[in-house]
Amino acid sequence: VEFLYCDLASMKSIRQFVQRFREKNYPLHVLVNNAGVMLVPERKTEDGFEEHFGLNYLGHFLLTNLLLDMLKQSGTHSHNARIITVSSATHYVGKLHLNDLQSRCSYSPHGAYAQSKLALVLFTYRLQHLLTANGSHVTANVVDPGVVNTELYKHVFWVVKVVKWMTAWLFFKTPEEGASTTIYAAVSPEMEGAGGCYLYNEERTKSADITYDEELQRRLWTESCKMVGISDEASRLP
Repeated sequence: VEFLYCDLASMKSIRQFVQRFREKNYPLHVLVNNAGVMLVPERKTEDGFEEHFGLNYLGHFLLTNLLLDMLKQSGTHSHNARIITVSSATHYVGKLHLNDLQSRCSYSPHGAYAQSKLALVLFTYRLQHLLTANGSHVTANVVDPGVVNTELYKHVFWVVKVVKWMTAWLFFKTPEEGASTTIYAAVSPEMEGAGGCYLYNEERTKSADITYDEELQRRLWTESCKMVGISDEASRLP
Protein backbone atom coordinates (compact mmCIF):
# COMPACT_ATOMS: atom_id res chain seq x y z
CA VAL A 1 0.00 0.00 0.00
CA GLU A 2 1.31 3.40 -0.96
CA PHE A 3 -0.20 6.77 -0.11
CA LEU A 4 -0.20 9.81 -2.39
CA TYR A 5 -1.90 13.00 -1.24
CA CYS A 6 -4.73 14.38 -3.36
CA ASP A 7 -7.23 17.07 -2.36
CA LEU A 8 -10.31 16.58 -4.56
CA ALA A 9 -11.41 20.13 -3.76
CA SER A 10 -8.32 21.54 -5.50
CA MET A 11 -7.72 21.34 -9.25
CA LYS A 12 -4.03 22.10 -8.61
CA SER A 13 -3.72 19.26 -6.10
CA ILE A 14 -5.41 16.83 -8.50
CA ARG A 15 -3.00 17.73 -11.31
CA GLN A 16 -0.02 17.39 -8.97
CA PHE A 17 -1.25 14.00 -7.80
CA VAL A 18 -1.64 12.74 -11.37
CA GLN A 19 1.87 13.94 -12.21
CA ARG A 20 3.33 12.12 -9.19
CA PHE A 21 1.41 8.97 -10.06
CA ARG A 22 2.60 9.09 -13.68
CA GLU A 23 6.22 9.35 -12.53
CA LYS A 24 5.89 5.98 -10.79
CA ASN A 25 5.04 4.35 -14.13
CA TYR A 26 2.50 2.00 -12.54
CA PRO A 27 -0.38 0.41 -14.44
CA LEU A 28 -3.83 1.55 -13.34
CA HIS A 29 -6.47 -1.17 -13.27
CA VAL A 30 -9.06 0.23 -10.86
CA LEU A 31 -10.07 3.80 -10.03
CA VAL A 32 -12.64 4.34 -7.26
CA ASN A 33 -14.11 7.85 -7.06
CA ASN A 34 -15.34 8.02 -3.48
CA ALA A 35 -14.46 11.40 -1.91
CA GLY A 36 -17.27 13.66 -0.83
CA VAL A 37 -18.93 16.13 1.50
CA MET A 38 -22.61 16.28 2.43
CA LEU A 39 -24.92 19.09 3.50
CA VAL A 40 -22.11 21.56 4.17
CA PRO A 41 -22.97 25.25 4.62
CA GLU A 42 -22.58 27.41 1.54
CA ARG A 43 -18.89 27.75 0.79
CA LYS A 44 -16.45 27.48 -2.12
CA THR A 45 -13.40 25.47 -3.03
CA GLU A 46 -10.11 27.26 -3.69
CA ASP A 47 -11.05 27.32 -7.38
CA GLY A 48 -14.31 29.14 -6.63
CA PHE A 49 -16.69 26.20 -7.11
CA GLU A 50 -19.61 25.50 -4.82
CA GLU A 51 -18.16 22.83 -2.54
CA HIS A 52 -20.58 19.95 -3.20
CA PHE A 53 -20.31 20.36 -6.96
CA GLY A 54 -16.61 21.17 -6.94
CA LEU A 55 -15.45 18.34 -4.67
CA ASN A 56 -18.03 15.59 -5.13
CA TYR A 57 -18.32 15.96 -8.89
CA LEU A 58 -15.78 18.20 -10.65
CA GLY A 59 -12.83 16.83 -8.67
CA HIS A 60 -13.67 13.30 -9.78
CA PHE A 61 -14.44 14.44 -13.32
CA LEU A 62 -10.99 16.00 -13.69
CA LEU A 63 -9.15 13.17 -11.91
CA THR A 64 -10.79 10.52 -14.10
CA ASN A 65 -10.10 12.39 -17.32
CA LEU A 66 -6.44 12.97 -16.44
CA LEU A 67 -5.98 9.27 -15.65
CA LEU A 68 -7.99 7.97 -18.58
CA ASP A 69 -5.04 7.30 -20.91
CA MET A 70 -3.34 5.22 -18.19
CA LEU A 71 -6.52 3.23 -17.61
CA LYS A 72 -6.81 2.57 -21.35
CA GLN A 73 -3.20 1.39 -21.50
CA SER A 74 -3.73 -0.93 -18.51
CA GLY A 75 -6.97 -2.58 -19.65
CA THR A 76 -6.98 -5.64 -21.90
CA HIS A 77 -9.68 -7.50 -23.82
CA SER A 78 -9.93 -10.15 -21.09
CA HIS A 79 -9.31 -7.85 -18.11
CA ASN A 80 -10.82 -4.40 -18.52
CA ALA A 81 -9.64 -1.56 -16.33
CA ARG A 82 -12.54 -0.38 -14.16
CA ILE A 83 -13.79 3.02 -13.03
CA ILE A 84 -16.22 2.96 -10.10
CA THR A 85 -17.92 6.17 -9.06
CA VAL A 86 -19.85 6.36 -5.80
CA SER A 87 -23.14 8.24 -6.02
CA SER A 88 -26.16 8.04 -3.73
CA ALA A 89 -29.90 7.34 -3.77
CA THR A 90 -30.17 11.10 -3.23
CA HIS A 91 -29.62 11.49 -6.98
CA TYR A 92 -33.24 10.34 -7.48
CA VAL A 93 -34.48 13.66 -6.09
CA GLY A 94 -31.68 15.76 -7.58
CA LYS A 95 -32.15 18.42 -10.22
CA LEU A 96 -29.38 19.50 -12.57
CA HIS A 97 -29.39 23.28 -13.05
CA LEU A 98 -27.16 23.70 -16.10
CA ASN A 99 -27.56 27.48 -15.94
CA ASP A 100 -26.65 27.56 -12.25
CA LEU A 101 -24.46 24.57 -11.43
CA GLN A 102 -22.82 26.58 -8.63
CA SER A 103 -26.16 27.18 -6.84
CA ARG A 104 -25.55 30.94 -6.85
CA CYS A 105 -29.19 31.90 -7.36
CA SER A 106 -30.52 29.86 -4.47
CA TYR A 107 -28.41 27.69 -2.17
CA SER A 108 -29.79 24.63 -0.45
CA PRO A 109 -27.38 22.12 1.13
CA HIS A 110 -29.75 19.27 0.27
CA GLY A 111 -30.27 20.51 -3.30
CA ALA A 112 -26.56 21.06 -3.91
CA TYR A 113 -25.65 17.62 -2.55
CA ALA A 114 -28.34 15.88 -4.60
CA GLN A 115 -27.27 17.73 -7.74
CA SER A 116 -23.64 16.63 -7.29
CA LYS A 117 -24.72 13.00 -6.93
CA LEU A 118 -26.99 13.25 -9.98
CA ALA A 119 -24.10 14.71 -11.97
CA LEU A 120 -21.93 11.71 -11.06
CA VAL A 121 -24.47 9.30 -12.57
CA LEU A 122 -24.82 11.36 -15.77
CA PHE A 123 -21.02 11.57 -16.01
CA THR A 124 -20.60 7.81 -15.63
CA TYR A 125 -23.09 7.01 -18.39
CA ARG A 126 -21.54 9.52 -20.79
CA LEU A 127 -18.06 8.24 -19.95
CA GLN A 128 -19.08 4.66 -20.72
CA HIS A 129 -20.57 5.78 -24.04
CA LEU A 130 -17.29 7.44 -24.99
CA LEU A 131 -15.20 4.46 -23.86
CA THR A 132 -17.33 2.12 -25.95
CA ALA A 133 -17.16 4.42 -28.98
CA ASN A 134 -13.37 4.42 -28.72
CA GLY A 135 -13.16 0.64 -28.34
CA SER A 136 -11.36 1.07 -25.01
CA HIS A 137 -10.87 -1.82 -22.62
CA VAL A 138 -12.19 0.25 -19.72
CA THR A 139 -15.59 0.11 -18.03
CA ALA A 140 -17.32 2.78 -15.95
CA ASN A 141 -20.02 2.00 -13.41
CA VAL A 142 -21.75 3.89 -10.64
CA VAL A 143 -22.50 2.59 -7.14
CA ASP A 144 -25.09 3.44 -4.50
CA PRO A 145 -23.54 2.30 -1.18
CA GLY A 146 -26.75 2.76 0.80
CA VAL A 147 -27.02 4.59 4.12
CA VAL A 148 -23.67 4.10 5.83
CA ASN A 149 -22.67 5.07 9.38
CA THR A 150 -19.75 7.44 8.71
CA GLU A 151 -18.68 10.99 9.57
CA LEU A 152 -20.37 12.19 6.37
CA TYR A 153 -23.37 13.14 8.52
CA LYS A 154 -21.56 15.62 10.72
CA HIS A 155 -23.29 18.63 9.11
CA VAL A 156 -26.87 17.39 9.54
CA PHE A 157 -29.28 19.05 12.00
CA TRP A 158 -28.67 18.04 15.64
CA VAL A 159 -32.04 16.25 15.91
CA VAL A 160 -31.05 14.04 12.98
CA LYS A 161 -27.73 13.33 14.69
CA VAL A 162 -29.55 12.15 17.81
CA VAL A 163 -31.87 9.92 15.79
CA LYS A 164 -28.87 8.56 13.87
CA TRP A 165 -27.03 7.82 17.11
CA MET A 166 -30.06 5.92 18.45
CA THR A 167 -30.91 3.95 15.31
CA ALA A 168 -27.62 3.52 13.42
CA TRP A 169 -27.20 -0.06 14.65
CA LEU A 170 -30.58 -0.95 13.12
CA PHE A 171 -30.88 1.07 9.92
CA PHE A 172 -27.35 2.08 8.93
CA LYS A 173 -24.73 -0.06 7.23
CA THR A 174 -21.26 -0.33 8.70
CA PRO A 175 -18.45 1.14 6.57
CA GLU A 176 -17.47 -2.43 5.65
CA GLU A 177 -21.01 -3.21 4.49
CA GLY A 178 -21.20 0.10 2.67
CA ALA A 179 -18.03 -0.71 0.74
CA SER A 180 -19.21 -4.12 -0.45
CA THR A 181 -20.88 -2.98 -3.68
CA THR A 182 -17.89 -0.83 -4.61
CA ILE A 183 -15.60 -3.81 -4.10
CA TYR A 184 -17.99 -5.98 -6.10
CA ALA A 185 -17.86 -3.50 -8.99
CA ALA A 186 -14.06 -3.33 -8.77
CA VAL A 187 -13.14 -7.01 -8.67
CA SER A 188 -16.10 -9.29 -9.36
CA PRO A 189 -15.71 -11.54 -12.43
CA GLU A 190 -19.44 -11.01 -13.01
CA MET A 191 -18.75 -7.35 -13.82
CA GLU A 192 -15.99 -8.07 -16.34
CA GLY A 193 -16.71 -6.09 -19.49
CA ALA A 194 -19.94 -4.63 -18.05
CA GLY A 195 -20.19 -0.85 -18.06
CA GLY A 196 -22.80 1.86 -17.69
CA CYS A 197 -24.47 0.08 -14.76
CA TYR A 198 -26.04 1.50 -11.61
CA LEU A 199 -25.34 -0.92 -8.75
CA TYR A 200 -27.03 -1.25 -5.37
CA ASN A 201 -26.47 -4.17 -2.96
CA GLU A 202 -24.28 -5.83 -5.60
CA GLU A 203 -27.10 -5.86 -8.13
CA ARG A 204 -27.79 -3.83 -11.25
CA THR A 205 -30.76 -1.55 -10.84
CA LYS A 206 -32.37 1.45 -12.54
CA SER A 207 -31.22 4.97 -11.77
CA ALA A 208 -33.41 8.06 -12.10
CA ASP A 209 -35.09 8.45 -15.50
CA ILE A 210 -33.32 11.74 -16.18
CA THR A 211 -29.90 10.07 -15.98
CA TYR A 212 -30.58 8.29 -19.27
CA ASP A 213 -31.06 11.61 -21.13
CA GLU A 214 -28.11 11.49 -23.55
CA GLU A 215 -28.42 15.16 -24.50
CA LEU A 216 -28.21 16.16 -20.84
CA GLN A 217 -25.20 13.86 -20.41
CA ARG A 218 -23.46 15.56 -23.36
CA ARG A 219 -24.24 19.08 -22.17
CA LEU A 220 -22.99 18.38 -18.64
CA TRP A 221 -19.80 16.81 -20.02
CA THR A 222 -19.08 19.80 -22.26
CA GLU A 223 -19.74 22.30 -19.47
CA SER A 224 -17.60 20.29 -17.05
CA CYS A 225 -14.66 20.34 -19.48
CA LYS A 226 -14.88 24.13 -19.62
CA MET A 227 -15.06 24.43 -15.84
CA VAL A 228 -11.96 22.31 -15.14
CA GLY A 229 -10.00 23.56 -18.15
CA ILE A 230 -9.59 20.45 -20.30
CA SER A 231 -10.36 20.00 -23.98
CA ASP A 232 -13.66 18.39 -24.87
CA GLU A 233 -12.38 15.71 -27.22
CA ALA A 234 -15.71 13.96 -26.79
CA SER A 235 -17.40 16.70 -28.81
CA ARG A 236 -16.09 15.01 -31.95
CA LEU A 237 -17.86 11.76 -31.06
CA PRO A 238 -21.58 10.99 -31.29
